[in-house]
Amino acid sequence: MHRVVITGMGALTPIGNNLTHFWEHLIQGKSGAGPITRFPVKHFKTRFACELKDFKLEEHIPPSESKKYDRFTTYALVAAEEAIQHANIDFDRLDRNRIGVIWGSGNGGIETFGNEMIDYVKRGEIPKFNPFFIPKIIADIASGVISMRYGLHGANFSTISACATSTTALIEAFNYIRWGKQDMVITGGSEAPITIAGLGGFNAARALSTRNDDPKTASRPFDVSRDGFVLGEGAGALVLESLEHALARGAIIHGEMVGGGMAADAYHLTSTHPEGKGAILGMQEALREAGVSAKSIDYINMHATSTPMGDLSELKAIEKVFGNHNKVQISATKSMTGHLLGAAGAIEAIASIMATREDIIPPTINTKEIDGDWADRFNLTLGQAEKRPVHYAMSNTFGFGGHIATAIFKKYGH
Repeated sequence: MHRVVITGMGALTPIGNNLTHFWEHLIQGKSGAGPITRFPVKHFKTRFACELKDFKLEEHIPPSESKKYDRFTTYALVAAEEAIQHANIDFDRLDRNRIGVIWGSGNGGIETFGNEMIDYVKRGEIPKFNPFFIPKIIADIASGVISMRYGLHGANFSTISACATSTTALIEAFNYIRWGKQDMVITGGSEAPITIAGLGGFNAARALSTRNDDPKTASRPFDVSRDGFVLGEGAGALVLESLEHALARGAIIHGEMVGGGMAADAYHLTSTHPEGKGAILGMQEALREAGVSAKSIDYINMHATSTPMGDLSELKAIEKVFGNHNKVQISATKSMTGHLLGAAGAIEAIASIMATREDIIPPTINTKEIDGDWADRFNLTLGQAEKRPVHYAMSNTFGFGGHIATAIFKKYGH
């Protein structure tokens, strides 16, 4: 088995359009929430989200090319480009047949699909569709477009497991490299769900916060007054490669991935198991594969979306796996970024890797009154970042359908 290291990262998020700004604002505790600007929302129950700020797509992709893609694919290209530059890759010096792309999106081209259906009705049901309609909406197109842009001929596919999607992609990339099937994989996830259909659908499912009077504090994990998650958009990209390959090309190594666990709640369409059954199995499997005990984990980036049932079930699962291990520090970074759905795992993996690299725990913001006595059992890192050694970090992601995916990262050289 090969060791797997992280040599590049790219972040396009509601709190920063690149890795540097994302991390700076994350540890500063900045909220990315605000009123939705993309379409009229007067009649929606929720009228805010975590949109990208001051993002100019034309600075990254010319309009002649971007018109072929849904927003989620353009986000993927931008994040992947930053990760590749961050990794200082010269593909001409590498074997492109041994480099893959494994990318995920939970919703794919939901904006394109919705707009085309609206146009169809406006045209009096005359079928005059965009010739790029199908390639724009399919969720696997982002991985294909990334491979085409860089001429990468290795494994190429997409994962879909709702909000666990990009962690699943990351675990697949980890395994492909670990097993010697690839030398390098560009992996991650992208999501562009702030659309009429996305907002309306999640409102109908009663999943979103409706705190329209105070969007910036709406995402408040563990708080007694939490009322749902805040929709977010963006992308996270990571370059994973075998340790031997990274050393041979003189790459800077930012961290090491050592374990991944996947499981299922097998319980409900949209709700997590009340006692966190699937989450327990996912964390246990990740620990087993990493070859470490729960006591070795210094930081957990929780899935914690700020929903009444989800936050508590995850805390119960952590308590089951970690017991009275009060050394572990926890935070819920969705309180700042909002919930990026299929891209959440990649962004939170980056936050976890940066925590090990910089020895800083990002905070949970907006939480004022804890639901129950959980603050007595775990350090929830409320309000501000904390400086402390982080040798191992765990990242949890859960998705509609009961999907569970957990990844473990290690400080390189530890």
